[in-house]
Amino acid sequence: MKAIVCKEFGPPEKLVFEEIDEPHAGEGELVIESRASTVTFPDALMIEDKYQFRAPVPFVPGGEAAGVVVEVGSGVEGFAVGDRVIGSTMLVGGFQEKVLVSASATRPLSKSVGFAEATGLLYAYGTAHYALKFRGVLEPGETLLVLGAAGNVGLAAVELGKLMGARVIAAASSREKLSVCRDRGADETIDYSREDLKTRAKELTKGGGVDVILDCVGGDFAEAALRAIAWEGRFLVIGFTAGIPRLPLNLTLLKSCQVIGVFYGAMVQKQPELRDEIARDLEELMSAGKLNPYVSGRYALEDAPHALRALLDRRVTGKVVVEPNR
Repeated sequence: MKAIVCKEFGPPEKLVFEEIDEPHAGEGELVIESRASTVTFPDALMIEDKYQFRAPVPFVPGGEAAGVVVEVGSGVEGFAVGDRVIGSTMLVGGFQEKVLVSASATRPLSKSVGFAEATGLLYAYGTAHYALKFRGVLEPGETLLVLGAAGNVGLAAVELGKLMGARVIAAASSREKLSVCRDRGADETIDYSREDLKTRAKELTKGGGVDVILDCVGGDFAEAALRAIAWEGRFLVIGFTAGIPRLPLNLTLLKSCQVIGVFYGAMVQKQPELRDEIARDLEELMSAGKLNPYVSGRYALEDAPHALRALLDRRVTGKVVVEPNR
């Protein structure tokens, strides 16, 4: 079968499209014929050896796949050949025609949901849901500021924040991206390529500051956002597409606020009961039509390096996917 393989760490252009052996399901495992795999920032970091988790080369990137079960391993209950599913690969193994997953990290997929739209449910929506509900404890009526709001996790946070009853302020780098955020329910927007983030966030909260900040960007935007946080606010650290920031800790004292790390990938392994609770919550919301995943680009498997390059160059709104049968 065909796959995208990282044989040496480096940019997406070093990835190789080649034939590899097909996987076979062992105890507690499934093999999925992939119809779509989401392309994420951790994928881009891993191939450059810049992520918290290091995969030994050679490896196949890709952390999640949606498709049809073609093989069921021993001891697996609740799944059968032909089932539509979405499964997590635990960061490695998604960009190939057939994907090996643990049954415990796999969920059934409703026929009403497309494969491409479903990808990212466990990654992007999982991260956002874990962050907002369990780490930031976002309450109805509070104000949520999302940095990198037009990205995969950012848009998920905009949607989920609205469903949780928050007033959502979306911050992104262009009018076009912010238009997508408004379509997903954002109440207010900040174009931080044209507006001062701290000043505008304070204006939109009449000086009171934002209760919860979800930061997918980092860099200089992190401190600017933190300076606009409310008393006893919560700053949720998601990622660093603009670089790892250095935050002045005196601000946490002055605002009596919290800076909270959100590492969804580690949580799913350390807290399986919480992982399953989050998955059930998201499945219910998706089945009820309350989530509206935005797919801005679809790439053939051999074009996965182009998808990763677009992500690194910050040319992606929402999410892009790799479709092996495209």
